[in-house]
Amino acid sequence: MLSTLMYVLVPMPCLFFGGGSTQFLTSWDGGGWIDAAKFMTGASAVGSIVIPIILRHAHMIETGAMLIEFTSFFIFACTVMCFHRASLEEDW
Repeated sequence: MLSTLMYVLVPMPCLFFGGGSTQFLTSWDGGGWIDAAKFMTGASAVGSIVIPIILRHAHMIETGAMLIEFTSFFIFACTVMCFHRASLEEDW
């Protein structure tokens, strides 16, 4: 459930500070809110990977569950990259 919470938190900075667009993540333009959104996006993305590792280290989950979580993160990351690429193209 913690990983699911992190998956929900990853797109929130884009919705709140980027107007639903992911273009602000690759821009060098900054400001207090834009930098905070980039930090929150990075922290929630790293948390999505680190939480299963910590749970495995504490022997709360098995190795198979950790690998399934990594697979789900990979699928989620591919989906986000496809969405980002589709939002950059004006033909859509």
